[in-house]
Amino acid sequence: MSPGDVLRLGLLGIRGRRARAALSALGIAIGVATMVVVTGIPAAGQRALADRLAALGTNLLRVQPVSAGDQPTLLPAESVAMVRRIGPVEQVSAVANTHRVVRRSDLIDPEDGSGITVLAARPGLLPAAGAAMSSGSFLTAVTARFPVAILGYEAAARLGYDRLPPPGAPAARVSIGNRWFSVGGIMAPAPLAPELDQAVLVGWDTARVLLGFDGHPTVLYVRAREDTLDDVRAILPATVFPQLPGLVQVSRPSDALAAKREGARTFGALLFALAGVSLLVGAVGVANTMVLSVLERRREIGLRRALGARRSHIRAQFLAESVLLSALGGGAGAAAGIVVTAGYTAWQQWPLVIPLGPVAGGVSGALAAGVLAGVYPAVRAARLTPTEALAAV
Repeated sequence: MSPGDVLRLGLLGIRGRRARAALSALGIAIGVATMVVVTGIPAAGQRALADRLAALGTNLLRVQPVSAGDQPTLLPAESVAMVRRIGPVEQVSAVANTHRVVRRSDLIDPEDGSGITVLAARPGLLPAAGAAMSSGSFLTAVTARFPVAILGYEAAARLGYDRLPPPGAPAARVSIGNRWFSVGGIMAPAPLAPELDQAVLVGWDTARVLLGFDGHPTVLYVRAREDTLDDVRAILPATVFPQLPGLVQVSRPSDALAAKREGARTFGALLFALAGVSLLVGAVGVANTMVLSVLERRREIGLRRALGARRSHIRAQFLAESVLLSALGGGAGAAAGIVVTAGYTAWQQWPLVIPLGPVAGGVSGALAAGVLAGVYPAVRAARLTPTEALAAV
């Protein structure tokens, strides 16, 4: 028989038992669809995260002191200027804890700061820390010299300012160190510097004059060229604190995000294994269908053998039917997985990413499952002699 004849015979058996064929292919389809979904959705999420990090910048380094004993370590007041002199450094800014309490009203307990930190901020903090404003404007060279406060995203919610008052309404104010500060803006969430979300920022010079700030920075935000990031990271401790570089810690927020992606990949591997189990169960269903098909079609097998069909023809027919059944299930599963992945990524507003490897692997696995599931029924059907097949009818 030609390959076309084998294909037509295989499709004939499937068309004659459509409901059973659909249920058998369903197991294969579920396994392949699961493979596509559990690889496509995490890949799309990682692509969205990578795009977001690329927009924010993955070249951010955070420099902060490590306390030794009971005495806190103080970075030199000149550390920002010292870091700025490093050639590959593109941006540098800093914040410092003023150890003051911020309140919405002066009638609130002076010790109740609602877990909000008051930070003195250097100019250029927003681009250096990868942050942005939700409303209002950040401190400028002018407003940084006056009692103007910028609220972090969570700090604004705790203080009861989800937005700035409209023009003409009484200005928003907060009390810091028993002094009133006008609210100049509210920041958007800062994913690379989450400590800013729970802070109220005031100008560096204003903090010195009005809040008794000593001028020692607490955290430095450094942006450097990505190709020199490791070299800059290595020399930052000695540059910031030449006397005791071991008391300076340099970290990268993107490292934590990479760890989260690794956890997502581990979880995805588990789901991928479960998809493989589903594919195996589907293959067992196909094998069961093919065995029953041999038992029900013994008359057909006997007639074909009596008319001159060889054992190889019978084996090819049933093996082709099994492979086609699995191929249909694999194709339907791949299509369903792509549709589900596309729908979910559209809902999450992520870029659509369909890994070709899992799709091809799922369909190939379905074909392999069809071959394995069809070997025994095909061999069993080929072993039937015409007299045995017709005598059982």
